[in-house]
Amino acid sequence: MTFNQGFEYSEKVDSRAAGQGILDYLSRRYRHSTEDEWRDRLDEGLVLLDGSRISAHTLLRAGQMLVWHRPPWDEPDVPLCYAILFRDRTLLAVAKPNGLPTLPAGGFLQHTLLALVQSSYPQATPLHRLGRGTSGIVLFARTTHARKVLHRAFRQNEIMKVYRALVVGHPKQDTFTIDVPIGPMPHPGLGRVHAACATGRQADSHVKVLDRGEEHSLLEVKIATGRPHQIRIHLAAAGHPLIGDPLYTSGGVFKQGEPALPGATGYFLHAHKLSLQHPTNGRPLEITCFPPPELRINSYKDVGSRKQV
Repeated sequence: MTFNQGFEYSEKVDSRAAGQGILDYLSRRYRHSTEDEWRDRLDEGLVLLDGSRISAHTLLRAGQMLVWHRPPWDEPDVPLCYAILFRDRTLLAVAKPNGLPTLPAGGFLQHTLLALVQSSYPQATPLHRLGRGTSGIVLFARTTHARKVLHRAFRQNEIMKVYRALVVGHPKQDTFTIDVPIGPMPHPGLGRVHAACATGRQADSHVKVLDRGEEHSLLEVKIATGRPHQIRIHLAAAGHPLIGDPLYTSGGVFKQGEPALPGATGYFLHAHKLSLQHPTNGRPLEITCFPPPELRINSYKDVGSRKQV
């Protein structure tokens, strides 16, 4: 059993939390701890509001700064590895395995790709992220200049990302585009999580069928926009959710009942290629990460309804 060093969480109370009791708010937002555990932390002074100790009966006001000190904890076991796909003085591209979170969240702090990479490359900064259940390419900047140039390129949709996805059913067309808007929607566990949303932001996914099995299809999906969970939402919105997706269903909405959290795994999605201009010399750069067996044309058909773990 390996414990991390603990962490200090801080957040600014927004208008949606205003008026809630601190104990109820913490119990609902950070569900890894029980109400009794939160009560003990409040009594021990581990939770501060605008720098002051508070009681379990304190009501929140918008604009207040909430800070709580989480003692060291044992993080869930995940694959603690990655492979280098490209490296020079300004950029680092690595292959993330399925199951490893990109950034700290949901009970993960040291068991993340960020922590693993920064243990060898302390100045590396991730330029985007993949969902915990998604494997493939994650790009890091190693200099301030590279970070600024590529952040701008991501914002302006100048970086093309190509994914492999295994979905339920068979699309009617071999090539098609999905342009369903994506935005935050009410989620029973986390307040709001991105899903198909008529008032959401524009997003485009260009889909090509690579092969068709008996009950599922292997797809290539190209995106320049990068909305949260875009491919999972878009393919579900088109009536072809990812096999094993615990969160999204047809229509690009959450499954009925108590839906899984966004970080839940079980689906088959891989960041296969990344095309960009090098931030220093401007030359075209394409980075490829070979897909896992479940997402290769010659070997995916034996997957059936089997889920990743």
